[in-house]
Amino acid sequence: MSKTVNTRICEVTVYNDQALVTRQGVVQLTGEECELVIAQLPATLVSESIRATGSGTVAVRLLEVRTERTYAAEATNQELARLTQEIGQLEEQKRQMQDQVALFNLQRNFIKGLNNQYLERLTRFQSAEQIDLSQIRELMDFVGQQYTELSSAIAQREKESQHLSNQLQTLRQQLQQLSTLHAQESFNVIVTVEPSAPGEFEIELSYFVPHVSWMPLYDLRLDSTSGKVKLSYLAEVKQNTDEDWLGVTLTLSTAKLGLDPLPLKPFPWYIDIQRPNAPGGKAKTLSESDSLQLRTRPPALPFPGMTLAPESLTEADKEFAQAQLAMAEISKQAGVVTFKVNGGSTILSDGVAHKTTIFHEDYPCCAKYIAIPRLVNLAYLQATIVNPVSGVALLPGQANVFRDNTFVGTTHLEHIAPGQEFQLNLGLDKGLKIDRVLVERQVDKKLVANQRRTTYAYRLIVTNLREQETELILIEQLPVSCYEPIKVRLTSANPEIQVNEFGMLEWSLTLPPLGKQELYYQFTVEHPSELTLVGLDI
Repeated sequence: MSKTVNTRICEVTVYNDQALVTRQGVVQLTGEECELVIAQLPATLVSESIRATGSGTVAVRLLEVRTERTYAAEATNQELARLTQEIGQLEEQKRQMQDQVALFNLQRNFIKGLNNQYLERLTRFQSAEQIDLSQIRELMDFVGQQYTELSSAIAQREKESQHLSNQLQTLRQQLQQLSTLHAQESFNVIVTVEPSAPGEFEIELSYFVPHVSWMPLYDLRLDSTSGKVKLSYLAEVKQNTDEDWLGVTLTLSTAKLGLDPLPLKPFPWYIDIQRPNAPGGKAKTLSESDSLQLRTRPPALPFPGMTLAPESLTEADKEFAQAQLAMAEISKQAGVVTFKVNGGSTILSDGVAHKTTIFHEDYPCCAKYIAIPRLVNLAYLQATIVNPVSGVALLPGQANVFRDNTFVGTTHLEHIAPGQEFQLNLGLDKGLKIDRVLVERQVDKKLVANQRRTTYAYRLIVTNLREQETELILIEQLPVSCYEPIKVRLTSANPEIQVNEFGMLEWSLTLPPLGKQELYYQFTVEHPSELTLVGLDI
């Protein structure tokens, strides 16, 4: 004796590329059942992963679990018959509606014609003295009332007819789509059981399905007042498993399934001599000059990878802000982190990203400004954050960055372990203004040992427009010689500073509220007089 058990998905654990789905269902056993059937499971499930267990008011032995493929052809035929019947009924209603409109049009035309004929006869055969105006008025009132009622009825029937036409169009489209679909494949799971007596039994079925993924997303918001960064850890879940997850307990895991359990096998480590690129040629190597050039290129802005935002919030950011606000329970074991989202989650099988919130956390931060006046006369704000040792790893993912209520842009977080420090770049800030002026450019007319000397000097004025003390790292550059006879020397600096091997001058400044600070530096470039320099752009 077989009995079909109605089950629902109650829990889903999502891994990097698949998910573990758990179903539950309650069945009343008579004690004579030998098979329990769980029908219409998706054809995408991994049949080898199916596991069954259960509990109830009676003892039940689970003897075997097997699957069989089924096709929904019968259900499709029933749907086709239902749609065909509905279309026929609507077409009959529409014909009746059209007949009524035709009848009302005849009646309206008759009333109109009756009015015209009466007035024509009245004016032809009677003199003006014999015309009874009260009769004419009664006739006109009658004709007007009938004409208005019929016109209103015609308009109402035409409106209803149009509504029926729209319904028919929708049903015909459904019928056409259903007629062209192939029979849908699915699985039935049959659990062979041996119940000890009649009673209630709850069966639990679990299986893995592919076509599932999740990725972390972050919302990073600097609160200028508290000096903290609010980190919202979100997840974007996609699935296309042919079954919807409705109101399930959702768990997200960083575990990577399917890895080879055996240790990797080392291969021999060979070394060889350098081979030429072509017969008779030499392999190209990087010259010392080329290497120095690569090391001394002018630095890029200090925040690579940062995509600045427009003034208004984009649609993607609005969607980001509309993510669910459920929080998650976090557990860590053997390097694997799992996030159990509280509350029921709904993830449809549509391949569309569905967002859910894992947790919110306030992280203390140290904010500072970085400026490279040679490139831009404003400063960049950077926050240094430490992921707490007791926290969880932040997986690689996209982050939306906000400063207070202003959207700054998007960036990408790399893997950040607990206890690890990372920087959050918050874009340009108009709270600091930097004026950089070339105050000296002088060529020494005297040649000493055939050497030509040129002196350059810059003055920088940094203005703090903020009403609080501000830390600033200010970076200037000296040119770096790629040719030994060209000498570059820092001759003066205030405040004093040492130049590094790449020609960088880096001052750490503390600016008082609404205060100013002036910096000055001077350097010389010496070279043989017969040489013409390139790259000395001042």
